Amino acid sequence: MALIKDPAAFIRKETKVKPVPHAEEILLHVADEAMDLWQKTEDELGELGLPPPFWAFAWAGGQGLARYVLDTPELVAGKRVVDFACGSGLVGIAAMKAGAASCHAVDIDPYALTATRLNAALNEVEITTETADITTGEPPQADLVFCGDVFYDKPMADKVLAFLDMLLTNNIEVYVGDPGRSYLPSSRLVELAAYSVPVVGALEDNEIKRTRVFRLQEKSSGE
Repeated sequence: MALIKDPAAFIRKETKVKPVPHAEEILLHVADEAMDLWQKTEDELGELGLPPPFWAFAWAGGQGLARYVLDTPELVAGKRVVDFACGSGLVGIAAMKAGAASCHAVDIDPYALTATRLNAALNEVEITTETADITTGEPPQADLVFCGDVFYDKPMADKVLAFLDMLLTNNIEVYVGDPGRSYLPSSRLVELAAYSVPVVGALEDNEIKRTRVFRLQEKSSGE
């Protein structure tokens, strides 16, 4: 199989433009037949080294964050935002629609950044993108960072939490959207909102996920 020469054309071909179920103000390129694209990526495209297409779905944590941001625009108004592990770019798009000064979307998957750029254009907002693992570098130039659905396995959770702690020590606020994934650092979180969010049942354990939005607190001296 030849390498995919035009990722944007691939994304357009394999997705449909649909409103986000819990944030209908936002349109995304999403997989129409969810498992078909997931299976294609794992089977056929796995030979090319492509990661699973997390960018092709509106995950529960991202939907919760997007809804909260759209309903609480004063949180982001005039501020510099980072959408960490951005996937589709949903949360960053919500931030820009709510009046953020800027949004920088970061992911390790270049296809996610291509999808984010396409989705930003769909929603007529400007987002800068970076394909990188920023957890080991200097803190980003930002006022707040959004993290949706990042606590799904222990190695990832440990790495991300160390990065988020660095952000907090640099006076960067951290907001988390999560439907109760296994390694969520619950003792560190202040709940801000809760939603019942429609998701792709084939990829989750239910078609509706109870999803919460939190602010991350600095760890106490005893932790």
